[in-house]
Amino acid sequence: MPTVRLRVTGNEYAASELIHALEAIEGIEHVEEVADLMPHMDDDDSSSYGLPDDESPGLHNIEIEAPNEEAVRRIHAVAEALAVRTESAIEIVEDF
Repeated sequence: MPTVRLRVTGNEYAASELIHALEAIEGIEHVEEVADLMPHMDDDDSSSYGLPDDESPGLHNIEIEAPNEEAVRRIHAVAEALAVRTESAIEIVEDF
């Protein structure tokens, strides 16, 4: 069963809308937002801490289990369409 991992740079609304759209694809059995295991080195003592340039939209990692390659193609198409609609960036991290 192919697994697709996406990284969404956008607000909670964009991530939630993407997850719901992916769940609606026929044959998709599992869509889950997974925890980011990468440590983030935010330095509270930095002179630039909290400045608007340091603030960015949220980062969401989403994992999808697809039944076949056709479903993977649909996942890519839905992700691309929603990226445009929600003005977010969606990166396909892995397909396997």
